[in-house]
Amino acid sequence: MAISVDTFFLNPGGQGTLQSQIQQMIAEGILSGRFHRGEKLPSSRKLAQHLGVSRITVTLAYTELLSNDYLTSRGRSGYFVSDNAPVPPVYAPLPRSRDRVNWMRVIRHTHTGGDTPRRPLDWQKYRYTFNYGQTDPTLFDHANWRLCALRALGQKDISSLTADYYDQDDPLLVEFIARHTLPRRGISARPEEILITMGAQNALWLTAQILLDTDRTAVIEDPCYYALRDLLGPTGCRLAPLRVDADGLPPDALPSDTNVIFTTPSHQSPTTATMPLTRRHALLEQARWLDALIVEDDYEFELAFMAAPSPALKSLDQDGRVIYVGSFSKSLFPGLRLGYLVGSEPFIRQARALRASVLRHPPGHLQRTTAYFMSLGHYDAQIRRMSGILHARREALETAIADAGLTIAGRGVYGGSSLWMRAPDGVNTAELAADLRNDGVLIEPGAPFFAGPDRPSEFYRLGYSSIPETRIPSGIQRIARRLNA
Repeated sequence: MAISVDTFFLNPGGQGTLQSQIQQMIAEGILSGRFHRGEKLPSSRKLAQHLGVSRITVTLAYTELLSNDYLTSRGRSGYFVSDNAPVPPVYAPLPRSRDRVNWMRVIRHTHTGGDTPRRPLDWQKYRYTFNYGQTDPTLFDHANWRLCALRALGQKDISSLTADYYDQDDPLLVEFIARHTLPRRGISARPEEILITMGAQNALWLTAQILLDTDRTAVIEDPCYYALRDLLGPTGCRLAPLRVDADGLPPDALPSDTNVIFTTPSHQSPTTATMPLTRRHALLEQARWLDALIVEDDYEFELAFMAAPSPALKSLDQDGRVIYVGSFSKSLFPGLRLGYLVGSEPFIRQARALRASVLRHPPGHLQRTTAYFMSLGHYDAQIRRMSGILHARREALETAIADAGLTIAGRGVYGGSSLWMRAPDGVNTAELAADLRNDGVLIEPGAPFFAGPDRPSEFYRLGYSSIPETRIPSGIQRIARRLNA
């Protein structure tokens, strides 16, 4: 029996190449039991015409399924579902039983998943994407990343993919961070003082779990990265939000019982304030007097396209009291989820043990691919390319903002990828953001960044990493029209 060509269709939003989509479509038909053993598939010509693709695309998909024993070929008769194809399950699902567990009583620790505003997953469909944290896929060096990934899959590097490192990391990646990345921030560290993490947030979580409990006080910036408050909450520590000014966190306002200070001195999140060198020394001196530790989240330091960045706090530390957090999510792509911790060996030893008990280590193949991408010079080339494009977008954005009469509340001294904005008093930027979506514009409301119940509602953030320069003026005009309506 032949399978009708009308049963095949491609999902307009499907992922991957046309060949892989066709393979997946046929494999799913077999695995679901819709296509049976011995049934004949449409000819490659007929299916290609029906789907509107080239015949060679269908032929390659059939050939791949043939090699995987989903299909079999019978001379000139065509392709058939193989007798050795996977057999779909032949049981009826059990009726869903009633859940009799009182989960509100059983769960001892609740988690919000972060106070993160719900960003649309289909953000790329919006024309004016001023959302922060997403990158323009056209800026990423996909070709060389793919080559590095293939190299990491080679026989020479197969252990990076298949081996269990236990609590260790890829030595090539650690070596590159120690010899190339950290020296650019003035930091000297041995491999024993470096730990690879699943992004900066994972690094902050590990740090909080090790350093904080109900007897300790953690100072956080206000406003700050909202996920930081959520990951500190379960530790039971006393949270002390400290309002930042144009130079970032003010050292002289630190409470006397401070134990750990979380700060983003290079590009304060979200105001983009850059902490001057004099204040960095003052912060270190105050931390020494309080006998407090500093957790330095040095995100976006690579995107310093307007001037050379200030030295990292860690590079100025003479006591070993600064724990440094770095990430590749902004400089490569957010989905990479790869970062690193740098600190004194006793601390890193504990962080390594905690990480091992939760996830062992980040995937070895991902670490080796990143190591190749960086060591072969592709990373630095990408940073240079991104910096030039972001600089042009920043200039276009500031010009458009000035022309529209909008107000900038904070701009990074060295660059970055966003501006901190302020709407007129009385404007709720959460409502503004919802209205702008209907106009194809994405912005980020500022209230979630602030601590406490009375959060200012008039701030918002404009990212420019994912919007083409040519669309910036029109997008800003739409924001201005909504604000002036």
